[in-house]
Amino acid sequence: MGQKSPSNKKSTAPRWLMLVHQLPPKPAYLRVKIWRRLQSIGAIAVKNSVYVLPAGEAALEDFQWLLKEIEKSGGEGLVCEAELVDGLRDDEVRALFDAARDADYAELTRELRALKTARKAKSEVKPQLDKLRQRFDAIAARDFFGASGRLTVEALLAERERTEPAAAADAKSAHPLGVLRNRVWVTRRGVHIDRIACAWLIKRFIDPDATFKFVEEKSHRHQQGELRFDMFRGEFTHVGDKCTFEVLAASLPSRDAGLRAIAEIVHDIDLKDDKFAREETTGIAHVIAGVCATHADDLARIARGGAVFDDIYERFKKRR
Repeated sequence: MGQKSPSNKKSTAPRWLMLVHQLPPKPAYLRVKIWRRLQSIGAIAVKNSVYVLPAGEAALEDFQWLLKEIEKSGGEGLVCEAELVDGLRDDEVRALFDAARDADYAELTRELRALKTARKAKSEVKPQLDKLRQRFDAIAARDFFGASGRLTVEALLAERERTEPAAAADAKSAHPLGVLRNRVWVTRRGVHIDRIACAWLIKRFIDPDATFKFVEEKSHRHQQGELRFDMFRGEFTHVGDKCTFEVLAASLPSRDAGLRAIAEIVHDIDLKDDKFAREETTGIAHVIAGVCATHADDLARIARGGAVFDDIYERFKKRR
């Protein structure tokens, strides 16, 4: 697995912490108890009884306390550092963390949308909304790499919590194009459908000379001249049940049939709610997934994905 014991030696390679453990057959509840603890700290399984976390003091403390509990219960294990996790690239390991958190966010999204349509008195809604906010905060605390589903939940929560939900959407669409040019557009690393489509929209309809910057969201410090998209508290991000592409497209003076079709396709791929249920969505989702699987570099993904969206746009623009 490319493991090595923890040391003070500095390395530029990303590192992970791994917990390898073995539990006794009895008591039977112990396995469930340890599994729940691992879930609560955000660890993911890469093999049977092998769990991983991004390296850090908090992660090391979490694993060490868990290891003590395992040993106290008659089990055994060890905590070690790893530069490689079961032969996976770092971006592939990050994708596993994102997938786990996206599943958590998807469940919250379903509950928030159900709460939105339910006919309940305000006195009943408020306690449920508070519980959903608490669950969101707990999930976000173990969302180490900023999974895309977080933006959807945050937007839905904000929509429910503010008194005038349309205000944010109006503000997002009020930008004249002039103030959007000659900017550095910042987004999270590991771009996928929504951010690839946004980058294409920016280059084609807003600023052909736009530059892009890809950051780790939690450590990024906003700088003058930057515009953030598809990021928490970004200038352009999810609003209500709209994905970032829909919000960004709304800032354009006009939208033709091609842009409307792309917005509907991107929405359904990104939010997975089948709101528009276009027949082309599944095929385009596979194409973009192939682009991301083939290209690890974000600029390469944007370039290749942009060519795909050029073709899609021309096709829908000409269709009556």
